[in-house]
Amino acid sequence: MNYARMDEPQKPYLTPFLPPSAKDLFMERLSLAFAAFFVVAAVASFGHGEEKAPAALNFKMKTLAGKEVDLAKYKGQVVLIVNTASECGLTPQYEQLQALHKELADKGLAVVGFPCNQFGAQEPGSAEEIGAFCKENYGVTFDMFAKVEVNGDGACPLYKHLTAIETKPEKPGKIGWNFEKFVLDRKGNVVGRFSPRTSPDDPTILKLIETELAAK
Repeated sequence: MNYARMDEPQKPYLTPFLPPSAKDLFMERLSLAFAAFFVVAAVASFGHGEEKAPAALNFKMKTLAGKEVDLAKYKGQVVLIVNTASECGLTPQYEQLQALHKELADKGLAVVGFPCNQFGAQEPGSAEEIGAFCKENYGVTFDMFAKVEVNGDGACPLYKHLTAIETKPEKPGKIGWNFEKFVLDRKGNVVGRFSPRTSPDDPTILKLIETELAAK
């Protein structure tokens, strides 16, 4: 019987190469396809989540009840922004604002009120008092936010933005008095600015609102 010498190098054992079967190739390609799908879906989801709100709606504000609201929620609606007051000669405009809300909310109009005490100290009340006044006297059901400043260094970021951009028919600059109005289109662009004495149901405002509501 022949025995290999211990000092002789041993030949390595080679596993025979077996070509992949058609089934193995199919499963590999299927796995790659699934992996690619999930990567694309994740990227698409990330991009959607990073979509920025329009500049005029890229703010968070507190309601009269103290709840923080992202104004981006109004994207896709036509928005009428008004600085309001409870003891002003123009306060009866609440009635017209509520009428617009009642008539056009279902068509995509959002009326948004921001109480302000900067003009003749005509909005001195607390949030609770303002809310009660609006409801009891004018049946207001449109969105009302907490009291803000609209002019000067203490102006809230929303109004710093609104008063700085080019607008018409009223030009850029400080808010003149209570019940000045801004109209935003469905994309969040400011398409109109109207003086306090221009009533909410003025034909010029109504025409602009109706035009923007029709532009879906």
